[in-house]
Amino acid sequence: MERRSWSRDELLVAFRLFCATPFGRLHRGNPDIIKLASELGRTPSAVAMKACNFAAFDPKLKARGINGLANSAKADRLLWDEFQSDSVSVAVQCEEAHSLISKSTSLEGEDDLPQMPIGPSEVERRVKVRRIQSFFRAAVLSSYDFKCAISGLEIQSLLVASHIMPWARFEQRRADPRNGISLNSIYDQAFDKGLLTFDEEYRVVLSPELKMPGSSQFQHDVFIEVEGRQMTLPSRFVPDPAALAHHRENIFMKRKLAGTNGMVLND
Repeated sequence: MERRSWSRDELLVAFRLFCATPFGRLHRGNPDIIKLASELGRTPSAVAMKACNFAAFDPKLKARGINGLANSAKADRLLWDEFQSDSVSVAVQCEEAHSLISKSTSLEGEDDLPQMPIGPSEVERRVKVRRIQSFFRAAVLSSYDFKCAISGLEIQSLLVASHIMPWARFEQRRADPRNGISLNSIYDQAFDKGLLTFDEEYRVVLSPELKMPGSSQFQHDVFIEVEGRQMTLPSRFVPDPAALAHHRENIFMKRKLAGTNGMVLND
């Protein structure tokens, strides 16, 4: 097949592939890569190698001695840097490029968006939100190999890509995988409400509310038993220590202080 340069859209879908696929599955035999290669008119090997190029820029993968290809294109580095500075914009572009190139032209559920009575601008906003959510979930869960970082649960329908710095208040971190942790639904709720957090060593820290005398057996087994356990770190996009510090100081501590005063704060 004739060698040709990678277009911007092709580069975006290759980056999306890197983010949404566990690193160990980025090989030419992966059915998803074979399908994408067919859509791009490239070989599965070329697509897999292009996606693997981005490994050269992730600190966790570099620490494992994985450096991508020596001849990673300048455009690969520029896209990685662009993602670091504006993950939301790049995430949306990745999903848009994929919808253009893939034979499946819409996100799951996108066709169900009501057209009336909301106007075109609201439909566009909701589609953008779904694209950000889709990118973020895939990038976070795949980095944890589709397992809960605390319990190891592998049932995908029960896993949540939890935002560390809240979605509502930190728009610029909405698509950043380093602002996410793969948690099962109950740990996600506890984390979101400030009942559970992680220390500087990524160990589970519980609010006093979860350790009250006379706790049920369920509460003991699910929460008290995991206190002090280190989360299973992802293969890439390790949680940002600054984001976790924000969670400890502004969500967990608020909840802890509120509990001390006999009140509950809703963040």
